[in-house]
Amino acid sequence: MSTTQHPLASTLSLRLCASAALLACTSLAQAAEPLKVGFVYIGPASGAGWSYAHELGRQQVQKTFGDKVQTIFVEKVAEGDSERVVRDLAAQGAKVIFGGAFGFMNGMVNAARDNPGIAFEHATGYKTAPNLGIYDIRTYEGACLNGTIAGKMTRKNVLGVVAPFPIPEIVRNLNAFTLCAQAVNPKIETRVVWVNTWYDPPKEREAAKTLLGQGVDVLMQNTDSAAPLQAAKEVGAWGFGWDTDMSEWGGEAQLAAARLDWSVHYNKVVADVLAKRWKPGNVWLGLKDKAIIYDHYSPKLPADVRKLVEQRAKDIISGKRPVFNGPLIDQAGTTRVAAGKDMPDADKLKMNWLVKGVIGGMPQ
Repeated sequence: MSTTQHPLASTLSLRLCASAALLACTSLAQAAEPLKVGFVYIGPASGAGWSYAHELGRQQVQKTFGDKVQTIFVEKVAEGDSERVVRDLAAQGAKVIFGGAFGFMNGMVNAARDNPGIAFEHATGYKTAPNLGIYDIRTYEGACLNGTIAGKMTRKNVLGVVAPFPIPEIVRNLNAFTLCAQAVNPKIETRVVWVNTWYDPPKEREAAKTLLGQGVDVLMQNTDSAAPLQAAKEVGAWGFGWDTDMSEWGGEAQLAAARLDWSVHYNKVVADVLAKRWKPGNVWLGLKDKAIIYDHYSPKLPADVRKLVEQRAKDIISGKRPVFNGPLIDQAGTTRVAAGKDMPDADKLKMNWLVKGVIGGMPQ
């Protein structure tokens, strides 16, 4: 016996099939939608220095994850404007947002509180939240290696540092540079000029010229442009690439470069978010994690000095010779860390004093 389907039932079946197909297509499209990842930089995304190092990290994320992610960035963001920028990235659909400057901290805390579904990560800060992690690189290890070379290459025993702000991160770098130079040359003194800015090439240049005029012949900058290195090159002094290779501007006057590879952290965070296992943490990477890469040596650097600094790097990685191993004595002659003791990370993170041999104090 044959049966005949009612025309209305047939039409309904077709519509149900079409609806099911549409839902399947929609689900497939949603599944294929890339993870949007935002980056906020305090300086320019091109050239050299701190922000460019973060930009190289972003590029590596895009290369690593391909069409699984869509990365976007905003450059030259003033610290006081960071919250607006971070909130705008959240409104654009970013599910991961990295803030690459200490001064972005409070703005990110506020934005994280109002956007619980977004993973926020802040570089160099100390405030966390249920959806806000912090991360940093032990830049003082690179500063130590710079000091090791500087102590050997100086003819006048006078080193110089162009420094931005007297926050613990910068104080650590200044102290590490001086201590590791003194380890190979006890006669070393380090002069410092504070410029109260992260990125201002003309101001950085003037600070460098001031130091060079005071007899400095090896210069390190903790600011974000290559201007201090250029100033050193112009008068036949030495300098370093900081955060990125700066040999394009310094040429053979760049003794070496302490490069930062932020992709070590960025790739892990993105992978964790994609796998739905991300949790905010407190991450501090260094040479042993390959987050600092020390290379781009000047062809004028003597082979024995290069061998010395490469061994120093190995000793930091192995723990044989920590950077802040006592005795550590401050400018007033007070012993801050006893002989044979290593400074705990908790004390490094709040360092607010300068070691003996640094000439000049810290601005209030």
